[in-house]
Amino acid sequence: MAEMSTSSFSSPETSTVDSSMSRNTSSSEDAAGTHAKEWKRLFEQMQTHSSSSSATRTSRIAGPGEASASNRNSSSRGRGSTRAAAISTRGGRNQTTRRLLDSPGSTSSNLPATSDPLSRIRHKIVTTPLPPDSSLTPTGTTYRSIVWKLLLDIRDLHISSYLSLVAKGRSPSHEKIRNDTFRTLATDQGFKERVKEEKLIRLLDAFVWKFNRGEDSADEAEEVEAGVYEFSYVQGMNVLAAPFLYTLQSEVEAFRCFSRFIEYCCPLYVQPTLAGVHRGLQLLDRCLELLDPLLYTHLRSKNLSAEIYAFPSVMTLCACTPPLPEVLQLWDFLLAFGVHFNVLCIVAQLHIMRLGLLESSSPMKLLRNLPALDARKIINVTVTLARDIPADLFEELIKHPYHPDSVVGFT
Repeated sequence: MAEMSTSSFSSPETSTVDSSMSRNTSSSEDAAGTHAKEWKRLFEQMQTHSSSSSATRTSRIAGPGEASASNRNSSSRGRGSTRAAAISTRGGRNQTTRRLLDSPGSTSSNLPATSDPLSRIRHKIVTTPLPPDSSLTPTGTTYRSIVWKLLLDIRDLHISSYLSLVAKGRSPSHEKIRNDTFRTLATDQGFKERVKEEKLIRLLDAFVWKFNRGEDSADEAEEVEAGVYEFSYVQGMNVLAAPFLYTLQSEVEAFRCFSRFIEYCCPLYVQPTLAGVHRGLQLLDRCLELLDPLLYTHLRSKNLSAEIYAFPSVMTLCACTPPLPEVLQLWDFLLAFGVHFNVLCIVAQLHIMRLGLLESSSPMKLLRNLPALDARKIINVTVTLARDIPADLFEELIKHPYHPDSVVGFT
C-alpha cells in the first residue's frame, strides 16, 4: 500500500530526547511552511485565471451584469427542481471529477493535473495538506475555510435567514440537542476553547427550525426534496456540526456549510432511522471482505461485523476519533471527493491495524480504542484501495449517503 513516511527528514541518530523533538518540530514547521506556499501559489493562479476568464466572458458573451445573473439562475436548486436533477447534484462529487481517484494507476502522487479550478483544489488536497490555521491567506482567513466553502458551493450567507431561525429560540429537539452537545469532542481542549457549547446548540436548533413542518423557511430556495428526506436532529449530528464551527470564521458561515453538507452530501445519514449509516456499515463489510478476506474472516470468527465495531466511525465520518487536526485533514479529502470515501477510509484504518488485529484473540479491545488518526497515511491507503473496488460496488458506495434508491425500503 502507498504510504507517506513521517520520518523521512529525521536523523538516524539522536543525541538526546530534546534534540530529537526539536528536529521533528522543525521538520513539521518547515513542511507546513512549504504547504502554505504551495496553496498560496495555487490560489494566486486561480485568481488570475478567474479574472481573465471573467473578463473574456463579459466582453464576448454578455453585457454588464448578465453573465453572473445567468450563472446564478442556471445553478439554483429548490422546490421547483425535478427529483432526478436534484439527486444528480448530491454526494459532493460531480461528473467531471468522478474518476479522478478511480483510474487503475492512481496514487496520491500521480493524480492528473487539470485546469478546472475545483479539480485543481481536489488534486492539491490529495497531494498537499492544507496549511494549519496559523498560516493565513492574503485576505486574513484560513485556507481551509475558503476551500470548504468552494467545495460546498457556498455563494452567499443568507445572514438574515439565519438570524430569523435563531430568533425562534429553542427548537422542538432542544432537549435532545442539549443531551449531546456537552459531550461533543469533549477530550479536545482546542475545540472546547474555540467553540462554546452555546454556539453548537444555537446552530443545531436553527437547523431543526429550518425544516420544522409548518414553518416556511426564509431560505426556501435552498430547501430540496422535502417530500423525500426528513430533516431534524438525530444522534451524531452534533459531531458532524463540530468541524464546521471549528473551521469557519463565523457562526453563520458554519451554519450555511453544515446545512449544505447535510442536505446535499449525506442526507441519508441524518434520517430518523440513520438509513445511510446502516447502509454504509453493510458496504464496509462487503469492501473489507473483498479487499482483505483474511482479516474479514478473522473478525467474523469473533462475531464482529461493522455494525458492532464501526458504527461511530461511519456515523460521524471519523470525527469521533482524535486528534481534531487530523480529522480536518481527512474531511478535506471527504469534502473534495465525496463522503462515501469514508467507508474506505475506515477499511484503510483496519489495514493499518491489520497485524495487531490478526494476532489478537480479542480484536474488539483494539477496535474499541482506535489509534490516533493519521490522515495522510489513511488517505494514501484509501486511494490505493479504491482502484480495487469493482465499478458496480463503487457505484453503490457513491450513492449510499444520499440516493433514496440505495436504501431498501426508504422510498
